[in-house]
Amino acid sequence: MTDSLLFRAPVSEDELPDEIYRAICQLVLDYSGLSFGDNSKFIVQKRVAKRMAALQEDDYQKYYYHLLYDRDGHRELDQLVELLTTGETYFFREMNQLNAFIHEILPEIMDADAAREKRNLKIWSAGCASGEEPYTLAALLLEKSLPSEWNIEIFGSDINRALLHQARAGVYRENSFRATDDYFRAKYFERIDDKTHRIRDEVKKYVTFGWVNLYDVRRPLIFGEVDVVFCRNVIIYFDKAGKKRVIDSLYERLRPGGFLMLGHSESLLNVSTKFRLRHFKHDMVYQK
Repeated sequence: MTDSLLFRAPVSEDELPDEIYRAICQLVLDYSGLSFGDNSKFIVQKRVAKRMAALQEDDYQKYYYHLLYDRDGHRELDQLVELLTTGETYFFREMNQLNAFIHEILPEIMDADAAREKRNLKIWSAGCASGEEPYTLAALLLEKSLPSEWNIEIFGSDINRALLHQARAGVYRENSFRATDDYFRAKYFERIDDKTHRIRDEVKKYVTFGWVNLYDVRRPLIFGEVDVVFCRNVIIYFDKAGKKRVIDSLYERLRPGGFLMLGHSESLLNVSTKFRLRHFKHDMVYQK
């Protein structure tokens, strides 16, 4: 994209011109790796219009130039990307994979670490949205009653700061509990009212949250090596080059023998050959 980009289509208050739509999508792609095709124009236009209203701007082309040239354009791009990330999640999502982690992968990690006299378990929930996944992992580990000498660290990251704020608060409504049985809800949540529950402090103490743009391969370096990465239903939003870039970065953050948990609709086929696919009783999982 060049600074001399000119748009031939007229700017309309009602419809986002195709040229400007593609230019904004390119900015979003370059910044975050998120890829939006022609079939996503309606949803992108709605999000752009919301940001334009916040800025009291009524011209699509001027908004694009604001993103591209304004002194705080990078902050506005950050705001737009936040609106474009949906953050759909809930507790105990894809339970087959969670069972594979708790009943098969975790004992394997513990046996290997015990042999090295190492007692650290580091888990990264990449793209954690409002925090249901890392809190689920913490609750499942508490159910395992790991020996007290084990140091458990669970890090949840997302590009959406508003969702991270919700995650740190740990307050959830009914939609987050669609796959949660009464036992876990009673044991690990405090009831606020008929519609909301708060995660208990005994779960929260194992989880920290931070802002990470997965497309920026330098950012995850702060973690050091981790034992398991949960990056479920995230790479579906990247194009092929973006998938490869993110997966390569996750590979570098995993210790030798570490595990990568993707969503059931996701695969490393034509993306990476660095992992081997392990067949467990409950699910199939990628291993470094």
